[in-house]
Amino acid sequence: MTIYSLERSPQKLRGMLSRYCLEVRAGLFVGRLDARMRELLWEKVEQLATEKTSAVMIWRAMNEQGYEFRTFGSDRRMPVLVDGIWLVQKQPSKTKVGHSTDHGNEATEK
Repeated sequence: MTIYSLERSPQKLRGMLSRYCLEVRAGLFVGRLDARMRELLWEKVEQLATEKTSAVMIWRAMNEQGYEFRTFGSDRRMPVLVDGIWLVQKQPSKTKVGHSTDHGNEATEK
């Protein structure tokens, strides 16, 4: 099973994913895809996303957690690898003077 979660995505991207997955809620797609199709769809997500788009892809894997994930876009939640386990660390929100602690667009595998 593969799950895609999109925020602030263009309609063209949502339409493309809906051809292969079921959109169970706005921006949340679920489907049974093989690895090849999962990667092809993720490439399309990266190509069709805007600078404001945030995306996460989650799929089943044979590891301690039972899944792996990949992210795209900036978000306050950043994946961090700790002792071979992926955790999510919340970044501080914007300061009162308007500075952001965001690290920009980073794609993270696993």
